Amino acid sequence: MLGIEYPLFQGAMAWIATGRLAGAVSQAGGLGIIGSGTADAAWVEQEIAAARSITDRPFGVNLVLVSPHIEEVVDLVLRENIPVVTTGAGNPGKYLSRFKDQGIKVIPVVASVALARRLARQGADAVIAEGMESGGHVGEITTMCLVPMVVDAVDIPVIAAGGIVDGRGMAAALALGAEGVQMGTRFVCAAECAAHDHYKEKIIQAGDRDTVVCGSTTTHPVRVIRNRFVRQYLKQERAGAGPEELERMGDGKYPAAVINGDVEYGSVLAGQSSGLVKKVQPAAEIVSEVVHQAEQVLKRWGDISCCD
Repeated sequence: MLGIEYPLFQGAMAWIATGRLAGAVSQAGGLGIIGSGTADAAWVEQEIAAARSITDRPFGVNLVLVSPHIEEVVDLVLRENIPVVTTGAGNPGKYLSRFKDQGIKVIPVVASVALARRLARQGADAVIAEGMESGGHVGEITTMCLVPMVVDAVDIPVIAAGGIVDGRGMAAALALGAEGVQMGTRFVCAAECAAHDHYKEKIIQAGDRDTVVCGSTTTHPVRVIRNRFVRQYLKQERAGAGPEELERMGDGKYPAAVINGDVEYGSVLAGQSSGLVKKVQPAAEIVSEVVHQAEQVLKRWGDISCCD
């Protein structure tokens, strides 16, 4: 469907999923995705050019549908004839006909069966079923439960996301019925990722219990790595602080961490699988390692019977 070598998407992390990272992942055989976040069209256009300077293979652009610049970024994606768009933070229904008329594949991120069904009816080409193990904004259902339920509910391809960082996770996702996987946290630690070195090191140092969901009482709960800011935030949350106060506490904390490197008082968005990320590597090495490990697992399964 997408003309890529491996069923491996790179997550569209806002601020840091640039053209350099997307181009490197696509050149390695996966699907690199530029994270437009709330950036304006000029920035996205610059990153598209950067990706095209690295690869002639397909790559995508992620659209945050609540962005104040969404209309101009949609126009840019159409004008540049980007082959794939992924979407989040809303329903892309109003744009689907324009994308489909131009042959652009539309793959929304979903956190529930109901949304997956609705988007499939509206004409989405595939969906990314993202479990609550993921970093950043999260839903309420685990990847292990969400993926097979979405697979059973829709007749379009399902990409699994949330808590997947290696070939074992990829093989497990395929066993659940997914056609591929999306990984964000692992690619934060790609050499080509624009995240600050301190941010990458925080992920590498994380253990199995070092992430937590903040903002459960707000409309935007997020998974982050524990630090001094998170402890302050959770204290206020437990004390009954309202959603507006909590939203204000979090304003600007993500760029403070990911761009400026303040990993103690910034917000270090990362998935629950951070404890499996051990080093910074080139994107091509990550893609090769994940795919090779998945192939080894699948090959081993071929020699095993559950009834032996």
